[in-house]
Amino acid sequence: MSNNLLETELQLKVRFHECDSLKIVWHGNYLKYFEEGREDFGVKHKISYLDVERYGYATPVVKSLCEHKHPLKYGDHFIVRTSFENSPAAKLIYNYEILSGEKLICTGQTVQVFTDENSELVLYPPSFFLDWKKQMGLI
Repeated sequence: MSNNLLETELQLKVRFHECDSLKIVWHGNYLKYFEEGREDFGVKHKISYLDVERYGYATPVVKSLCEHKHPLKYGDHFIVRTSFENSPAAKLIYNYEILSGEKLICTGQTVQVFTDENSELVLYPPSFFLDWKKQMGLI
């Protein structure tokens, strides 16, 4: 991932209930790992769901991608690396890498948009978001 992006790393461990009958992590759980990384990023960089909600907005996911390279198995320790991709649009774009040791397990991306209190799409970046980007040195 590019070194000019904001980035966090979260350490996790595969739990038994996350595995399928093949004894590997069920593919849908990788999106949950992405969400855990996104939540961790939000808390660490003060752009969490609760921070956004305080300004009267929600940020639903409108796109998610996941490319699997290797499987995780029960008991594996891994890192979710989450980075923010800056965009001029009213969007939150996150890129992910899941790594176990030096092995790249999967990569992914999610895109979230802003909606107002009436669940209407917001077409321009909210002022609090622009202020946050300034504080983070992104604009």
